[in-house]
Amino acid sequence: MKGEYTIEELCKYLHVSVSGYYKYKKTAVIQKDVELSQRILEIYHKYNGIYGYRQIHMELTEGDGLKVNHKKVFRIYHELGLLAKIRKKKFRNLNQYKQTEPERIMPNLLERDFSANEPDTKWVTDITEFTLFDKKLYVSAVMDLYNKEIIGYQIGNFPDKLFVMKTIKIALDKRKDADGVILHSDRGSQYTSRVLQDTLESLGFRLSMSRAGNPYDNACIESFFSHFKTEAIYPYDVQSLEELEQRIVEYIKFYNNERRQKKLGKQSPINFRLQNAA
Repeated sequence: MKGEYTIEELCKYLHVSVSGYYKYKKTAVIQKDVELSQRILEIYHKYNGIYGYRQIHMELTEGDGLKVNHKKVFRIYHELGLLAKIRKKKFRNLNQYKQTEPERIMPNLLERDFSANEPDTKWVTDITEFTLFDKKLYVSAVMDLYNKEIIGYQIGNFPDKLFVMKTIKIALDKRKDADGVILHSDRGSQYTSRVLQDTLESLGFRLSMSRAGNPYDNACIESFFSHFKTEAIYPYDVQSLEELEQRIVEYIKFYNNERRQKKLGKQSPINFRLQNAA
């Protein structure tokens, strides 16, 4: 009714003091901030401290349905002394990407255009490694650029051509076919293999490769692996290869089903795909 009456008039009618009204209003705001602070802490600890204020803001607005400004979340987040586990910046030595006589190089069909208007039009793939107690474990993954979903992955000890082919087969088993799908990779020896390329082309893939010494040509999958290691592995004291493998499986499930992305309308990859299904 503030458009029709002044605060003083309303307080007089309700037999309350003006100062009492403003004191109550201030107390209500403080109590609301206390409740919001508690919820921010709950989300922070639920995800083991990997979420910054932006991810928490998405959980509050999309998950809880709250109407809260991101600046307020930022303020409370820092007042609580919270700090997300941040990825360490790595300065790449581009010489490490130089290879000797690859079998066959494919053209770069993506040209860093990582957008896709439909599922199963552009896939990217790569391999990353983990070292634990002088032993190595490798993860090969395929991502659909439409919704940044990991549609296939493989964990193993030997990152050879068969390892890559098994990964792609897992992705194919979840999709109808590969006819016309661009499959982009770097110039690793597995991907430049004529045997692998002939097999993939016979399935209908259009093969694409990053330029020499340009990891940014495959930035989406590189970024996924970076988040992956920071959020799933490095914050923990992993004691065995079995535990490492378990964390890998759990994180990819979490990433696909729960981890919201701003570019996906604040939805997780699978939710985005389901909501936009024809």
